[in-house]
Amino acid sequence: MSRICLIGGSGFIGLHIATVLVQQGHRLTVATRKAALPAFSVLPSVELASADVHDPARLAELIAGHDAVVSMVGILHGSRAQFEKAHVQLVEKIVAACKQTGVRRLVHISALGAAQDAPSDYQQTKALGELAVENSGLAWTILRPSVVFGQDDAFINLFADLQKRLPLLPLAGARCRMAPVWVEDVASAVSACLARQETVGSRLDLAGPEIYTLAELAQLAGRLSGHPRPVIGLPNSLAMLQGALMECLPGPTLMSRDNVRSLQWDNVSDQPFPSALLGFEPTALSALAPDWLAGRDSNFIASCYREKAGR
Repeated sequence: MSRICLIGGSGFIGLHIATVLVQQGHRLTVATRKAALPAFSVLPSVELASADVHDPARLAELIAGHDAVVSMVGILHGSRAQFEKAHVQLVEKIVAACKQTGVRRLVHISALGAAQDAPSDYQQTKALGELAVENSGLAWTILRPSVVFGQDDAFINLFADLQKRLPLLPLAGARCRMAPVWVEDVASAVSACLARQETVGSRLDLAGPEIYTLAELAQLAGRLSGHPRPVIGLPNSLAMLQGALMECLPGPTLMSRDNVRSLQWDNVSDQPFPSALLGFEPTALSALAPDWLAGRDSNFIASCYREKAGR
């Protein structure tokens, strides 16, 4: 049994990682700024720690006494300064806190497509965060997932809900190619990295076994959920205008100009899934999506508004 600290792990992917690690007998501390996380509170051996992780002193206090840290803070929308704060400065603080407290093992979740010459601030700052980890001198592993899917995701479900509401779906980045990876495979990858010494010093792409364009994924979500709509790919100029308008709408941001820039690069890997290192093969989207989309009755967009309102 190990003590593991999850930083940035209070959301969709973090819950699945926490569940897998708890099932394997580990004790977890999950940093959170929310008043309550009901889904986590029912997991045995999970401690929810209220913390401002950007405070170096509180961060060191949080990490002290653990055997490993899983770093997975990420934001999808914001200014360049906000991206740098979350993806670069915080990673540097986590590295410093690990060194200060003697915690050597760090698993860092980045993103496929992260590169300093990438078109978006999201991708560029994710790359700078990777660089901070690689230069840390710690026993690190970097995981780079493609777009992550699952029954409770904010991706496939969003496309399904939009097509339930709209007569047609205008889509930025329609030709962008992606290799969706199952959230349970991402969680299993984290678990395998913590258990396997041979993953130390590795930078691993987590891409699923199937490649789709974004338009094909949207069409799949609409068809399987029972609300197929025409999907209209937008030229870049209109896509940027759509992103700018959606940034101004009240409620949660569903698309931004930086998201549009990210879609200028394919989100696929030229490396095979690291099955030999991790000990398992990835699961295809086509094997899972029909079961949950066909019977879904949730409303992802409404749930975003409820979460933003704190309800």
